[in-house]
Amino acid sequence: MKIAILFGANSFEHEISVVSAIALKKVLKSELIYIFCDYSRDFYLIPTDKITAKRFSSGEYKKDKKLDLKKDGFFQKNFMGEKKIEFDFLLNVIHGKDGEDGTIPALLNFFNIKYIGPRVEASVISFNKLLTKLYAKEFGVKTLEYQTLQRGEERVLSLKYPVIIKPTRLGSSIGISIVKSQYELDYALDVAFEFDSQVLIEPFIEGIKEYNLAGCKSDKYIFSIIEEPQKEEFLDFDKKYLDFSRTKRVNEAQISEDMVKKIENSFKKLYEPLFAGSLIRCDFFVLNDEVYINEINPVPGSLANYLFDDFDKTIKDLSNHLPLTIAVPHLYRYIDKINSAKGK
Repeated sequence: MKIAILFGANSFEHEISVVSAIALKKVLKSELIYIFCDYSRDFYLIPTDKITAKRFSSGEYKKDKKLDLKKDGFFQKNFMGEKKIEFDFLLNVIHGKDGEDGTIPALLNFFNIKYIGPRVEASVISFNKLLTKLYAKEFGVKTLEYQTLQRGEERVLSLKYPVIIKPTRLGSSIGISIVKSQYELDYALDVAFEFDSQVLIEPFIEGIKEYNLAGCKSDKYIFSIIEEPQKEEFLDFDKKYLDFSRTKRVNEAQISEDMVKKIENSFKKLYEPLFAGSLIRCDFFVLNDEVYINEINPVPGSLANYLFDDFDKTIKDLSNHLPLTIAVPHLYRYIDKINSAKGK
């Protein structure tokens, strides 16, 4: 089996994507085809045996073969014309803009490429933290209280300090700050507004329990273990950068079977049907024995491989249960009726 890994793109999380893609070499047993999208959105075929982070930071990748994205796949020009890059399916490992905002999924759908990853609607909803909250509440999953602020509007909080401020459309803890007083507010908002025109503000609750669960649905739900992540105020970008290279399975959270079921049931409510064809990670809070969604990660770092007992099998199972495109009949019956009525 051949699996294409699509990574990079024009995103603040570009480097995270590079690290994630390289990490998958250690956990996937199939032949891997690496397709890199650079900041200019040009595609390159990267030799699997030569892939290193430095290849991209140095610009050495520009010596590799350039690819064109067209109907039914990626193509490489040669002296005979062009050659299609053959693979069984593609893994979308582009984090943030392009990969998780619906841009790349739309292209893959349009050009009829089989892939694992969020579809357009799932991308749009999960990429925007405000839309995620509205979606979760609609399907019966609790969220913490929140407010939003737009760049340029009056900076008045309706929540009590301390709060956590996040760019609405960004991940990997970029632009996030914990604000404990009015004195810190303006600086934190200035930082967040460097990355987005809207910010989401939530209460920062000291000691709240956090749990991560990854999973997907093939013929049945496949769940990872539940992880209780490293406990700090929050993981900043530098710590998460290192975190995305993880391939060693982490330890399972020590929680009751009842709480495991509650978290899994919340995951199911969020997953189906919108995230069909994706392997996602949901980050939950637990407060007073109630489960709250924090974020939906539609393309989690290194695809959360470190949470699964057999990640390779999970990916292969999912690849056999991807959403089918509804065939559109090639008809012009309405035009034909109109022309017939006109005697044409």
